[in-house]
Amino acid sequence: MAKTSVIERNKKRLKMIKQYAVKRDALKSVVRDLSVSLETRMEAQAKLCKLPRNSSKVRYQNRCAQTGRARAYFRFFGVSRIVLRELASNGLLPGVKKASW
Repeated sequence: MAKTSVIERNKKRLKMIKQYAVKRDALKSVVRDLSVSLETRMEAQAKLCKLPRNSSKVRYQNRCAQTGRARAYFRFFGVSRIVLRELASNGLLPGVKKASW
């Protein structure tokens, strides 16, 4: 089980990502648009840098729904490999079976 503080920090990041998503996307589109003047693009880049770091999508870590484990995460199931194996062995995941059976 992952530390509660780490899980809560990740939840806080997700909330911040949603809060700043529109503003961040607007600034990024201005920075990428080559038809806009260089000064305007530089100003948009400076504003983008002033946004909180945790509002960036790349800082969010997918975590297991049951244990909070960050590594070996299966997106389709939303759990880590350890929990996935346990659930599959107990027959709690329909359509999933071990290859060696």
